[in-house]
Amino acid sequence: MPIHPTAIIDPSARIGEDVTIGPYCIIGADVELGRGCWLQHHVTIMGPTKMGENNRFYAYGSIGQQTQDLKYHGEPTALEIGDNNTFREFCSVHRATSPGDKTVIGSNNSFLAYVHIAHDCVVGNHVIFSNNGTLAGHVIVEDYVILGGLSAVHQFCRLGTRSIIGGCSKIVQDVPPYSTADGNPARARGLNVVGLKRAGFSRDQVRALREAFRKVYRSGLNNAQAVSELRQNVLSTEAAHFTDFVATAKRGIIAGGKGAEDEED
Repeated sequence: MPIHPTAIIDPSARIGEDVTIGPYCIIGADVELGRGCWLQHHVTIMGPTKMGENNRFYAYGSIGQQTQDLKYHGEPTALEIGDNNTFREFCSVHRATSPGDKTVIGSNNSFLAYVHIAHDCVVGNHVIFSNNGTLAGHVIVEDYVILGGLSAVHQFCRLGTRSIIGGCSKIVQDVPPYSTADGNPARARGLNVVGLKRAGFSRDQVRALREAFRKVYRSGLNNAQAVSELRQNVLSTEAAHFTDFVATAKRGIIAGGKGAEDEED
């Protein structure tokens, strides 16, 4: 277990096999590092934080610090991280705010330099956050989302699965799954057709999603009317997820904008 002599590790920390802890790292109380984790140098991990295997932390990351929420007064909160995540330079991830709550990050994610994940966020699997991508508190990010560089997401928003957010975007409402969003404030530009095709979605699946997108954004119906019509004729599992996501958007969904959604696949 290669631990640099300048690293400071709390006696209560639990360090798995084959963990590398580089120079000037600090591991606080109630931290659990799973097998094969790697800390480059000057990484701080505070607890309670529990993570799985093979996570990689580059220089100057700050993981598991207490929330910046001004309501927080030292109550016990937590951070959980899955397996095979990469956190590049200067990433910050905060624990939850309310007693017993936790911030959760899944597995196989890539967070590039200066990414910030705030208190009480839930991030899924296989996501990519480009440099300076920022989540405010209580944001939910579903699987396979791509967040462009310098983009910011308002608290309590949701990013639906396989959505892609353009760089420098401002997200103030939910972004429906399988869609693209861009702008300040961001607008829905169409389906993430390129991403869907690369992921192996069939022509029928893409067409069903395109029909759902058009019903919500191009039919002139309000969201409740569009959801009602879509639920009468569910065309695919993905279209059903799109519909349910729109129906459950507490902050509403982002408005539509000009895009390529009317092109044929």
